[in-house]
Amino acid sequence: MPRLFGTDGVRGLANQDITVELAMGLAQSAAVVLGQGRFADGRRASGRRPLAVVARDPRVSGEFIATAVMAGLASSGVDVYDAGVIPTPASAFLIQDIRADFGVMISASHNPAPDNGIKFFAVGGVKLPDIVEDRIEAALDQPKLAPTGLEVGRIRRFADAEDRYVVHLLSTLPHRLDGLHVVLDCAHGAASGVSPEVFTDAGALVTVIGADPDGHNINDGVGSTHLDLLRRTVLELGADVGIAHDGDADRCLAIDADGNTVDGDRIMAILAIAMKERGALADDTLVATVMSNLGLHRAMAEHGIRVVTTAVGDRYVLEAMDEHGYSLGGEQSGHVIMSEFATTGDGILTGLHLVSEMARQGRSLAELASVMTVFPQVMVNVRGVDRAALAADAEIADAVAAATAELGDTGRVLLRPSGTEPMVRVMVEAADEARAREIAERLAALVEARLSV
Repeated sequence: MPRLFGTDGVRGLANQDITVELAMGLAQSAAVVLGQGRFADGRRASGRRPLAVVARDPRVSGEFIATAVMAGLASSGVDVYDAGVIPTPASAFLIQDIRADFGVMISASHNPAPDNGIKFFAVGGVKLPDIVEDRIEAALDQPKLAPTGLEVGRIRRFADAEDRYVVHLLSTLPHRLDGLHVVLDCAHGAASGVSPEVFTDAGALVTVIGADPDGHNINDGVGSTHLDLLRRTVLELGADVGIAHDGDADRCLAIDADGNTVDGDRIMAILAIAMKERGALADDTLVATVMSNLGLHRAMAEHGIRVVTTAVGDRYVLEAMDEHGYSLGGEQSGHVIMSEFATTGDGILTGLHLVSEMARQGRSLAELASVMTVFPQVMVNVRGVDRAALAADAEIADAVAAATAELGDTGRVLLRPSGTEPMVRVMVEAADEARAREIAERLAALVEARLSV
């Protein structure tokens, strides 16, 4: 049976994969696993019930899923603070801020509205390691806690959840945004209330798009996965910068005044250099995934910044940062983690600090982003193959080695099996796009010939 938890919680089609029964069961299991230090009837050795924060993005299915999660927790003797619709990073911050025992975020991030997901945070607002997720999954088939009387949990509205998060974000700002015109695309998602308020309070002139969530329009033609409307708006208004979030606001991508996309790699490059200059970049190190562009590695080397590389997924970036105490990491997709201020990727925090750097230096985003030259990157997805056999195929390994030698220090090759589908991703970077495409298609044809099922 496949593992229930994926790379970012449990995710699937709401009311088919993510059912009321599953939501309640996971909550009851989490109460057993994450509410440590309790007696058999659910009481804590410390004398108080465990406390959890529950939040969601605005998709309509989040209403019944969150209700099921809160019911599962309260029936297991957990007190619940219902934070309502807030960004995922806000949920993580609040868990830490009020010293809750754990938290649950109901969101499918950048996925379309019919999908949803359930993500757990441990004490301190940190993501769960695989082993703890496996314990929650195993507990689905185990007896649940069933306290009675005064020992059942209470559900209360977290009345100042958004205000606490806004104050926190503004407290991190190294420089105000006065004089800059910012267009915000909130993806009709969880950032719709918070992000415009924060950027306005920080001094920016703010134009907002994609901030009218109706439960069904989240990520629909807007947000970090659909940048065309933001690009057009920036150009039509002559704005200084556009900031795009995804549905749960843990991502940030940007559009410069000329309409060019500034992805997570370039954002990290800008922030890393600025943080190093003020002595805030721990060990002068940036953490990125294997998918980050070769241009990022080149730019960081030129500025005396080391790049530590991890597997794809912000959880692996976080693990490396936590293990070694690094202060900045992220992904090309716009998940950027600033560990001085957040325990997970925070798109609003990232956008604030990016625009703050524009204001501090008095330079355009295009000028700041020019610190990094992007190498053309070609990706070919080879479907219908045995991804598990990739690592053991000597002929493919030899072909990859030959292509790597052919590119030398002007490019790189990466073959990566999908974590969820019978597919292998072939990625090639080179100084010339045509050359990158030729090598990628050559390797993809070999993978298909060798691994087809």
